[in-house]
Amino acid sequence: MEGSDAGTVESREEWTLLLWTSLAVLVPVLITLWCSFQRPKRKVQLKDLFRRSKHGWHYTDLFNKPTYCCVCTQPILQGAFCDCCGICADEQCIRQADGTLTCKEIMAPVQADGSLNHRWVRGNVPLASYCVVCKQQCGTQPKLCDYRCVWCQTTVHDDCKAALSSGGRCDLGEFRSIIIPPHYLHHVNKLRRRHPDEYCKLAVACGSGWSPLLVLANTRSGNNMGEVLLGEFRTLLNPVQVFDLSEIAPAKALQLCTLLPPGGTCVLVCGGDGTVGWVLDAIDAMKLKGQDQFIPRVTILPLGTGNDLSNSLGWGSGYAGEIPVEQVIRNVMEAEVVKMDRWKVQVVSKGNYFRKPKVLSMNNYFSVGPDALMALNFHEHREKTPSFFSSRIINKAVYFLYGTRDCLVQECKDLDKRVELELDGELVALPSLEGIIVCNIGYWGGGCRLWEGMGDEPYPPTRLDDGLLEVVGVFGSFHCAQIQVKLANPVRLGQAHTVRLVLKSSRMPMQVDGEPWAQGPCTITITHKTQAPMLYHSAEHTDDEDSSASEADESSANRGNHASRSPGTPKKSSRSQ
Repeated sequence: MEGSDAGTVESREEWTLLLWTSLAVLVPVLITLWCSFQRPKRKVQLKDLFRRSKHGWHYTDLFNKPTYCCVCTQPILQGAFCDCCGICADEQCIRQADGTLTCKEIMAPVQADGSLNHRWVRGNVPLASYCVVCKQQCGTQPKLCDYRCVWCQTTVHDDCKAALSSGGRCDLGEFRSIIIPPHYLHHVNKLRRRHPDEYCKLAVACGSGWSPLLVLANTRSGNNMGEVLLGEFRTLLNPVQVFDLSEIAPAKALQLCTLLPPGGTCVLVCGGDGTVGWVLDAIDAMKLKGQDQFIPRVTILPLGTGNDLSNSLGWGSGYAGEIPVEQVIRNVMEAEVVKMDRWKVQVVSKGNYFRKPKVLSMNNYFSVGPDALMALNFHEHREKTPSFFSSRIINKAVYFLYGTRDCLVQECKDLDKRVELELDGELVALPSLEGIIVCNIGYWGGGCRLWEGMGDEPYPPTRLDDGLLEVVGVFGSFHCAQIQVKLANPVRLGQAHTVRLVLKSSRMPMQVDGEPWAQGPCTITITHKTQAPMLYHSAEHTDDEDSSASEADESSANRGNHASRSPGTPKKSSRSQ
């Protein structure tokens, strides 16, 4: 009897344990499923509010740091934040926050004495920020406390706010020389005659050396950092200076340049080389409209996969948040203006001489052969499943797989029998090649100095502004890989002002600046188009660049030509000599 009772007790305990284990597993799952079903409903309800709001609201399921609601002052894990002024609110307080808390005003008059008042937002100050009065750290208390000015980014304790030496006056902070003040646009809006001379008069109130910065970001480039960068730039600058290229075309965004003093504007393009080409084409369109005096200087924050143009201009091979946005802006402010050649690629298909030829703009390179085939295969698969190609590492891995496959298949063999190549009108005898590459810049293929190769052979220097193209040949995908790791040299076919290539038979993959297509028999002519003002950053160099530059200098010294530089070196180096 006692053994039976003991067995019943043990059985009951086992069932109790099983029940609680099941609840421990099922309850979180059910809560997660319920939240998943509720999330779309919440987003639909808030979407209309966000669309009509003057704030730049973004909803998040989890804040990445301790955050407090600016309305009820309670700590929150999820809710919405404005990427322009920085206010945060939980779901229940979003509507009240939207109605009672004002955002950054992109256009507003100044005070009677010509000064701009601070625009304070309470709480959620940046980490490691310090009070401008007592120099002690702000935001250390576990509650909504302390203030930040949305324009100059000054932070101050609640108790120190009354002791500010500048009172309520804001000087726009460290980046005042690139911020478009709200009062400038207010005065422009009231001008009866919109003329460059009037803009120059208004610019005097913005201080000496005022050079506004426009930010154009492609949220679909490379590692999808564009959305985060848009918010960070809107926080530091006037939101009117920051454009999302998925919502507005570069041609429309650049019209803001026509409301600013001529020749003083800079454009920061956050994206890949294709995005930079898109913006430069829009700048060319400004020239056709007679807006030459408003042409901006262009700089790059590389978010794409290859980023060869960015590398050639000293901005690196890719940005992944390793330096803060503030330092990016400082680098832009210190950069040097250089000129870059742009080229016209005209494609006339065989038998269609009476049709309008295909005309493309080239900044980086044109190629026919294995590298264009890899780009074409990559492009076709990315069009089918764009969500898969959201990482720079994945993109390069896919390129590697296509290159490995082509090493075995060799779809582009016997290219020398299919094409004729002319450099400045002279026919070039071709060896047995699979690919021809025409370069305008020093870098190719995601960071390889193609013209330089291993650096052990004499070669003429290359520049971004010399009006010359470098033409090389490759024996196949395996040869391309060898060049990228400096185990082989390319077949240097020469330099020319004009390149003409005739595809006599069959279809071949081609690309211009990473935009590939399959082309039948045709005649391709590459001629000089124009020059674009770019910004070159010389403060940082990679170890590869330093070693390559030293090798090139040693090689040039042996040839008795100390003035020449390595082909991968931007024109700035040659220009300074």
